[in-house]
Amino acid sequence: MDNGTDIQSHFKSMMQTTSPRQTSPRQASARTLRRESAAAGFLPEINASLPVPAVRQLYLQLRDGIVTGTLHPDHRLPSTRTASVEWSLSRGLIAEAYEMLIAEGYARGRHGSGTYVASGLPPMPIGSDGKREAADTSTRRGISAAAQLAMRTDLSPPAQVAFATGRVIHDERTAGLLKRLAHRHIDYASDGYRDPQGELALRQAVSAYLTASRGARCHPGQIFITSGTQQALDFAIRVLVSPGESVMIEDPCYPPARLAFLLNGAEITGLPVDGNGLITERLSLHDGPPPAAIYVTPSHQYPSGSALPLARRLELLAFAEAHGSWIIEDDYDSEFRYDGHPIASLQGLDATRRVIYAGTFSKALLPGFRVGYMIVPDDLVAAFRAVRPIIDRFPAPLHQLVVADFLNEGYFPAHLRRLRESHRAARNNLAVLLHERLRAHLIAPVPEQGIHFTVSSTGTWTDDQALAEAALKGGVVVIPVSPMHVSASPEPRLLLGFSGLTAAEADMATERLANVLEHTQFT
Repeated sequence: MDNGTDIQSHFKSMMQTTSPRQTSPRQASARTLRRESAAAGFLPEINASLPVPAVRQLYLQLRDGIVTGTLHPDHRLPSTRTASVEWSLSRGLIAEAYEMLIAEGYARGRHGSGTYVASGLPPMPIGSDGKREAADTSTRRGISAAAQLAMRTDLSPPAQVAFATGRVIHDERTAGLLKRLAHRHIDYASDGYRDPQGELALRQAVSAYLTASRGARCHPGQIFITSGTQQALDFAIRVLVSPGESVMIEDPCYPPARLAFLLNGAEITGLPVDGNGLITERLSLHDGPPPAAIYVTPSHQYPSGSALPLARRLELLAFAEAHGSWIIEDDYDSEFRYDGHPIASLQGLDATRRVIYAGTFSKALLPGFRVGYMIVPDDLVAAFRAVRPIIDRFPAPLHQLVVADFLNEGYFPAHLRRLRESHRAARNNLAVLLHERLRAHLIAPVPEQGIHFTVSSTGTWTDDQALAEAALKGGVVVIPVSPMHVSASPEPRLLLGFSGLTAAEADMATERLANVLEHTQFT
């Protein structure tokens, strides 16, 4: 038995053996308070093993007792002396908990009389056990339709197993350089809030890089640094599209882009894609109001892998100019073209200043850096600068400064060459294995750009989602394309990522996928 129990038993024994004539007013008062406390059915339990301080535990239990009605309004709480005996807690701890209750309005103190439960508090929902319970599910606890769709769409990071898209291969030389550059800035002390567009050194480096490698038309004053392309998309939508306005997106479309429009209240229309990207002839068939924005991945359509030819690019730009629409160009993996030079950006053709261009270093450096960029037409810079502080004030400086040095000191081109060669080797090796082991089931054209194969069925399977589920159970990740369609009839296809894929992983993954296709029906 602990000391608190001994004291409590001794205290009760004294009260029982003392005659009424010998009972002092203080003892009578304590006896009355004990009866009140017992009648209220309240006895706190302090768990010393919890990381929560004892005073906080006592305060929370008293507060819950008040809001659930266990401790009634105007009920006098035990004095610290009595409570100390009954609850086996120190008087100082109890006094501190009472002070917290009084400070937050759950109790009130009366000079010379004690501490009382506050009156006039609204009742809390309570269950049959006297504890608070969650609101009845029949009561509306609504979330948006877009949020419901997001919950049904799995955007969690892919498992780091074969065929997952977006893997980044580890490069020892680059890792060493980044560590050295990071150490240079790790003790960097900010002098306050930074520029909402990002660090000037990085914006200058990005402007020079995009002008040289992507044929972009820009200067540092047009660049906004973002946390990857996804934030760039959300940022652009907030500035350019009002809730309820119409937008056009590719069909099928990159799922996070579609969800970004929905979460911002846009009305979506899907435009079908063929082997040459967005079918721009369909733009003129749109019978509603002109779209506020058109989302495209012209250099490497996601997920089909097609590239938008010049004639269609010009037609898209002409449509945007004629209808006052903005074009959001997502150039998510332009660095990885394996034959010839990278395809020039749509933004570089735009003489009408209708294109907002978004890109990222996530696939070329590190996803964890979360460094992306956006080119904004000059006349929109003020609007973007006004909105940026509402979103996240400004991008964090450290990673920006590291990437800026990496670009400005000339390390990026050599890094990209090594990365392209690694990806090219992984692509070629996978192409051979797919042909040798899976040609009876998969049509797998070798991609000229990007980091994934887009494969279709030879006719032995028709349900890409069922195949993806079975493959996952078989120990390999493949991504179904049919859920990415907006309104067009889904064509069963799969994405097979190869970036960072070792020869051993490719061998294992193709063998497992072949086994799944040989032993399961997907029609």
